[in-house]
Parts: sequence; C-alpha cells; structure tokens
Amino acid sequence: MDEEWVVLMSLLPSGWQELAWEMGAMRRARGQITSAEVLLQLLLLHVATGLSLQQATARARLQGLASVTDVALLKRLRSSEQWLCEMGRRMFTGTRFVRGEVSAPKGRRLRAVDATTIEEPGATGTDWRVHYSLSLPDLHCDFFELTDAGGAETYKRLAVEPGDIILADRGYCHREGVAHVLGCGGDVIVRLNSTSFPLLNVTDESPFAMLPRLRQLPGFQPGEWSVRFKAAGHTWNARLCALRKAKAAAELAKKKILQEANKKQKQLLPDTLEFAEYVFVLATLPCDMLDAANVLQLYRARWQIELCFKRMKSLFKLGHLPKRSDASARAWIQGKLLTVLLIERLIDEARLFSPWGFKLSPTEPVAGVY
Repeated sequence: MDEEWVVLMSLLPSGWQELAWEMGAMRRARGQITSAEVLLQLLLLHVATGLSLQQATARARLQGLASVTDVALLKRLRSSEQWLCEMGRRMFTGTRFVRGEVSAPKGRRLRAVDATTIEEPGATGTDWRVHYSLSLPDLHCDFFELTDAGGAETYKRLAVEPGDIILADRGYCHREGVAHVLGCGGDVIVRLNSTSFPLLNVTDESPFAMLPRLRQLPGFQPGEWSVRFKAAGHTWNARLCALRKAKAAAELAKKKILQEANKKQKQLLPDTLEFAEYVFVLATLPCDMLDAANVLQLYRARWQIELCFKRMKSLFKLGHLPKRSDASARAWIQGKLLTVLLIERLIDEARLFSPWGFKLSPTEPVAGVY
C-alpha cells in the first residue's frame, strides 16, 4: 500500500500538501494527523472506499496510519472542504473534460445541476437523493440538498441568481422549473423532453410541430427556431437548437431505446425512434449572446462533464453520507469529485503504462552513471 500511495500522490496537483495549510485543512499538526499526507489518506478511507466514519477510523488504526475517533475525522472532513475543492479544480483543468469551451458569456455564471441516489450499505439501509449544482469550470459545489429517494429533480430547488446559466439533462426539463429560473433572472440550456414539454409557435401560439422542422436540418449543420411555452401563468420565450446525429450515433440511440422498451414492456410512440436521430436543446438565452452552434457546444461541455458525473454516481452508491450538517456533506461531495478525477487520471496513465508500473519524475543525474 505504501508503493500504491506514492503512485497516487504523483497524480495529485503540484503543491497539494502546502495547499492544505493555505486552505485551513491543516491549521496545526495535532495528535496523530501530523501531515497533509496522513489527513488525505484518512479522508479517502472514508470518502473513496465507502467506509463509514467508524469503519474508516478502525481501518486506520489497524493499518498503523493514525488513531483518531470518528468525531475527530468528521471535524477534519468539514474543515477540508475548500482544500478538497481546490485540488479537484486544479486536477479538472488538466483533464480531457476541459477543451476551452466550458465558459459562460461575459458577466454570466455557468452552473451544471444534477441529482443522484445514494444507497447506503450496512445497518442504515437508507436511500437518499443528493441534489447538487457545480459551478463551471472550477467544479465548486455551490448548492446541495438532501432528500429521500422520492425527491424530484427540479430547477425549483435551486437558489438562482440573476445572470446564472444552468445546464441540465432531460430530468430537469419541466416547464414550472424552467419558469422558476427565468423568473429569478437566470437562463437555462436543457436537453428537451419532446413528450412532456409542449412548445408553441411564436406567431399564434399554436402547437409547435417539431419533427417536420428537424427533418429540414441541412446535413450536420445546427438549426434553431424561436418558440414559446406556458408556465406559472405566463408565456415565456425560448429557442429550440438542434443538430442531426451521425448515423452510427443515431443507430446506437435507437438500439438503447428499443432495449429499454423491451425491458419495461412499453409500447413506443410512432415518432420516438425518429426523434433519436437528433439532439435538441431548449435555450432561453438571446441569439445575439449565443448562437445555435455555441449553445450546442456549451451543452456538449455539459455532456462531457456528464461522463464525470456518471463515474461519480457509481461511487455515490458506495458510501455513508455525513448527514449532520451541510458543511460535512459538501466536503464529502468534493472528496467524491476528487476521487473521480483520480480514477480518470489513473485510467489515462494506464493507457501508456510502463514495465516498472509508475510514472518517472525528472531527477538529477546519478553520480558515476553515464
């Protein structure tokens, strides 16, 4: 394990140990937590492996790492939120998920919202749903809410500030939720659910026929249409931005739809498979701020981050969420994000593995060796 830990430390951003002191995670070397290295090992025992606080401290004692109580470890977790967040941000800026397009128009804040279910193991046996929002591209958790497993995914949970642009998948495509964001002065870019989010024509507010418009898309060029929708007693303006999928991507999407329908014994609507040939996004930003191509690029960035979310969701199902305070829960989320990024970095390193099993660091020449 000592050798594996050395390899893992080599994947962390430079200066991460000094950062622990700067961000307040290490105020003084007290008790058996004598360094940032020991502290991070303790936190990852709890956050990354799915052990409860009691299990993590017991494992640490058996391994000779440190002898601390579960209460002490929880306090350390709370004080490490900013440290874990900053390490994650620095690692994220160097990953394949960032390609320069993860940026909001000037003066706007970009946020990605999502939710996931936690299935706690052991005696607790409780299912929870974590709703969270991450600011981009720094991956700072700026919103957190814990509900039971039945808590719905909706924009209405968010505290929206004027100028926010909130990216989300189909689970958040509800008219009342989108109206909530618009009413607070924000905007959305959300994957449209064609069956549950009826659109209206701008001219006479008659139903907007989406599929005939999509069929008119020229090749693989993006298109957009001005639309309206009704919610919360008002009529709101929006834009439908769409792009035709490549044939291979469309066939893969259709295959998944058919498999899901067969699994659930559901009858597909006649147009469902044809809709799978396109990507269509609802955007409420004006076209002079972002044209259709940039809206889709921004959603593409959200989709790349969704890959990171998917990895994180699989890890979320293997852990005990600290439920005593928002501070500990936010720190737990930041620790999960750091774990995801470490996994991604390990996968990237493994693609170009070496016979000796680790990455060489630049060193001074050894005396007497030529």
